[in-house]
Amino acid sequence: MERLVIIGGGLAAAKAVERLRDEGYEGSIDLVGAEDHAPYERPPLSKDLLLGQDTDPTALADDWWAANDVRLLTGVRAVAIDREAQAVELDSGEALPYDLLVLATGAEPRVPDLPGADHALYLRTLEDQERVLAALRAGGRLVIVGAGWIGLEVAAAARHHDVEVIVLEQADLPLGSVLGADLARHLLDLHRSHGVDLRTGVTVEEVLLEGDRPVRVRTAQESIEADHVLVAIGAVPSVEIARDAGLEIDDGIVVDERFQTQDEHILAVGDVANAWNTALHARIRVEHWDNAIRQGRAVADVLLGREAHHDWLPYFYTDQFEFSMEYVGRPGEDDRLEVRGDVGANEFIAYWIDAEGLLTGAMNVGIWDVNDTLRAMVGTRVDPEALTDLR
Repeated sequence: MERLVIIGGGLAAAKAVERLRDEGYEGSIDLVGAEDHAPYERPPLSKDLLLGQDTDPTALADDWWAANDVRLLTGVRAVAIDREAQAVELDSGEALPYDLLVLATGAEPRVPDLPGADHALYLRTLEDQERVLAALRAGGRLVIVGAGWIGLEVAAAARHHDVEVIVLEQADLPLGSVLGADLARHLLDLHRSHGVDLRTGVTVEEVLLEGDRPVRVRTAQESIEADHVLVAIGAVPSVEIARDAGLEIDDGIVVDERFQTQDEHILAVGDVANAWNTALHARIRVEHWDNAIRQGRAVADVLLGREAHHDWLPYFYTDQFEFSMEYVGRPGEDDRLEVRGDVGANEFIAYWIDAEGLLTGAMNVGIWDVNDTLRAMVGTRVDPEALTDLR
């Protein structure tokens, strides 16, 4: 492999090139990123940065790229892949030849098919974060459509800025399918106790505009005045260039446990990759920080000819008011929940156990330095009576 091209300027791409250079790969590397920024981490967008804290989210130092002879092309879009010629066409007109190509094109906010929704705020990029923070600092009423992780983190940030916030969620509980009814109610009560007007069972039908500015959200039940509207109903993988190239698409780019597509010269990682997981014996696509880091490093090892594959458990974390947690595993909706610790004080561990007695997931809330222990426990058979809060 003498010529490597990576399409996508996110964290997975950055970790891949960093690992390659650290491990002595001397071939050429071109990294193509559509954003005007060098790769950066996204969790601070809805956490530290949105709280107004001075945090640098960049993944690698500004001088790293030149020092390590990586050609970083920012503000440039890859528009086509010529698989036969093994070249990537850029919107600048340049064609980049490759021996191996890694697709790390990420995901984009899901925009609902509702009138006016395309004029709402979304949160995915640094520019998005700046617009949302400006809205919070301007004050007024913020209406958030969606009570997933991003929607709830933005709601918590809004209250930090003393902004009136209304969250509209279609389901009966926020994150009920992830946390289960009891913990979802706990999160619902937490937000309401901090002044978040979190309304469930709400169907949004339209975002009304004055010119291009959202001023009202119409639901099936009422019409709600708004100074700002943010939509946070998930993300969709950015697969267009892969689909146009004839690669297999199914909720992302389909790859095996070594991130290989059906084309031996093309791999995919990060938010866009629907990868076979050897620990879970299932194909999964994960949109979290930890997965981007791990897949970026793992695909570098694959490119170097080493034994590496997708064998870790999904992990994510959140900070909302006094609810700070880490979550590892992939529980099923029918798995039994066991909680140890003090839920009211937001210091507890939640365990999910399937019908066969296997621990499928665990979440530590306000109890730290235990996630490695929980990760090792997931996938093993446990005695519920022996479970503790690990303190």
